[in-house]
Amino acid sequence: MDTQGLRTWIEIDTRAAKQNYQAFRKLIKPRVKLWAVVKSNAYGHNLVLFSKLMATFGVDGLCVDSIVEANRLREEGIEKPILVLGPTLPARLKDAVKNNITLSVSNFEALKALAESKEKPEFHLKIDTGFHRQGFYLEDVPKVIKIISNSKLEIRNCFRGVFTHLAAAKDVTYPLYTERQIENFKKALNLFTTGGYPHLLAHAAATGGTSLSPKYHFDAVRVGMGLYGFHASPELEMQLPQVELAPVLQWKTVISEVKKFEEGDYIGYDITERMRYPGKLAILPIGYWHGFPRALSSVGSVLIKGKFAKVLGRVSMDMTAVDVTEITCRPGDIVTLLGREKGKEIRAQEVGRTIGTTQYELLTRLNPLMERILV
Repeated sequence: MDTQGLRTWIEIDTRAAKQNYQAFRKLIKPRVKLWAVVKSNAYGHNLVLFSKLMATFGVDGLCVDSIVEANRLREEGIEKPILVLGPTLPARLKDAVKNNITLSVSNFEALKALAESKEKPEFHLKIDTGFHRQGFYLEDVPKVIKIISNSKLEIRNCFRGVFTHLAAAKDVTYPLYTERQIENFKKALNLFTTGGYPHLLAHAAATGGTSLSPKYHFDAVRVGMGLYGFHASPELEMQLPQVELAPVLQWKTVISEVKKFEEGDYIGYDITERMRYPGKLAILPIGYWHGFPRALSSVGSVLIKGKFAKVLGRVSMDMTAVDVTEITCRPGDIVTLLGREKGKEIRAQEVGRTIGTTQYELLTRLNPLMERILV
């Protein structure tokens, strides 16, 4: 691994990724397809790099947010089936046909645009079973079937699947809402079967639902955060110790400067932190532009030589100061921002809780321009 010349970089652990993939393969039956959710730059892990990794492991398909992400994967030579989960504007339907990309249709306007277009890409219908985001309601299904079945529209043969999204599957303490969603989804599937569409690919579960129960799996599962090494919730992590997941991503930087400070000195913008003792600080060439949250000002930590170093003062746009009074270090030494070092670890979910968010937001906000390296 060559990191010479890099001030900061992200390491993608291939062994951890394979471990996570295999963990979810074991949870589902052989007939159930495993789709990797790689939207939003693969949750910060790099869209192309991580998708290629999943393809080598044998994933059945890839889920992205937009036609832009899907086109990029095709340009990179990835041939696995791709499902766009987000909306696709009518002007981009030709891209879907050209690149053999499956779209999601979740409202009558989109269905009408598809029907009236000369381009007829394959599509899955999304059913809103209680999430109240994208999707047709259960009462809409008969009208949807009627529209699709109209031979003049020529989209009947493009209709490949139907899916929903579970709002609270990761909440193991309240399964009732998930069960209600699953029942609504089954009712929708029955309507499609009796309406002349008995062989659609049905899918509902993301990481949480996949982990919890086979009754949520249907024909395919869409696993995102689990493949990156995180359970969907702390409760699931505690209740499913047999599902061993390992974080795939580690974020590193280097010390760019070490200097002394005196008792009473102020550190950083807005003089928010005044030192109560003399010591040393190290400057790291990363900041909130890179994805190191400003909310970690004066409360976050990094790892240097296997020891925790507290953030001092404000996190700047491109620089952060940390306390190295008790650490022997010099410019050029490697710093771990997320990941493991000498038996200690900075976990994305713990950092997220510190600043009032989740690992989902923290990871997806890592700047896509930072180099991702397979290790």
